[in-house]
Amino acid sequence: MSKTNSRAMTFSDEIIGWYQKHKRDLPWRNTNDPYIIWLSEIIMQQTRVEQGMPYFNRFAEKYPTVEHFASATEEEILKLWQGLGYYSRGRNMHQTSRAVMEEHAGYFPKNYDSLIRLKGIGEYTAAAISSFSSNEAKAVVDGNVFRLLSRYFGIDTPINTGKGKKVFTDLANELLDQTQAGIFNQAMMEFGSLQCKPKNPDCPICPLQTACEARLKNRIHELPVKIKAQKSRERYFNYILAIKNDQILVNKRRSGDIWENMIDLPLFETDSPAELSDLIQSENFIKAFGKHVLVHSVSKPVKHILSHQKLNASFIQIENFTDDFLPDPSWFYVSREELEKLPQPKLIFQFFENFFKL
Repeated sequence: MSKTNSRAMTFSDEIIGWYQKHKRDLPWRNTNDPYIIWLSEIIMQQTRVEQGMPYFNRFAEKYPTVEHFASATEEEILKLWQGLGYYSRGRNMHQTSRAVMEEHAGYFPKNYDSLIRLKGIGEYTAAAISSFSSNEAKAVVDGNVFRLLSRYFGIDTPINTGKGKKVFTDLANELLDQTQAGIFNQAMMEFGSLQCKPKNPDCPICPLQTACEARLKNRIHELPVKIKAQKSRERYFNYILAIKNDQILVNKRRSGDIWENMIDLPLFETDSPAELSDLIQSENFIKAFGKHVLVHSVSKPVKHILSHQKLNASFIQIENFTDDFLPDPSWFYVSREELEKLPQPKLIFQFFENFFKL
């Protein structure tokens, strides 16, 4: 046996041994149902386990099968998804569930080749579902696995490049324990999450420490290498809160921008922070609400960070406005009770939560 193969076997044995002792008792680890695994994988891609668990539990309880999920409306899915972010993934899940009903007779696929054809399921998710549900020998490579492999083998190829993805995926497949692929993949992800953490990993108690290149060469904080992301786009949102007869004027967002089909408020976007006097005297504002608007209150600017955008939002409550002709067909009135049932981005949900407490 070569030195390389011996090292790979030692790595695999150590990882699986560690996992059997330290793994967390998570509900999706007690099933081989590909639907439940799919549900957990998509949700947990958005957040940490501690934050994502309540969402997983709510979805699993309300939609225990893919048929239940597919029977829901997109609005209902987005409402339950509210607060997770990346709302397109919630919409993709809805489309995927309906495709499973139509193309797979309601049986969620377990094999990689069928899974990869479903909307919203990429290589990582297809490998995870297929290996966890049917032990298919496909390596799962997520951020935890990138970090673990980069440090242990001392690889400084940037993980967020095409070359890096191939290097680490090929390596993970070479290391993969073919007889227990599901357990190996879970072990790799769990080890990266709990032991080989991004910051301050507990190296002195790590079972891999004697052969870890990053520790031996004092490169723990240098690896993995990641090319800096593009600069975030700065946007300025001036939201208008208009209430008439206890009805709130809201906006249903269109496609082609963030928060598609979710509910926010009538919005005037500007290139920089807007002067209130300039805003309410602008042609578009007057067209929407008239010339004699009174400003009741203006919130402090709220910053909201998205993956590639920084939103700066102000909420302006107005009175004495006209609505004889609403300029935007996406604007409509709802009661507070109706509003609570509609899907809202976190920024809007938190605004109303505070507003109704006043």
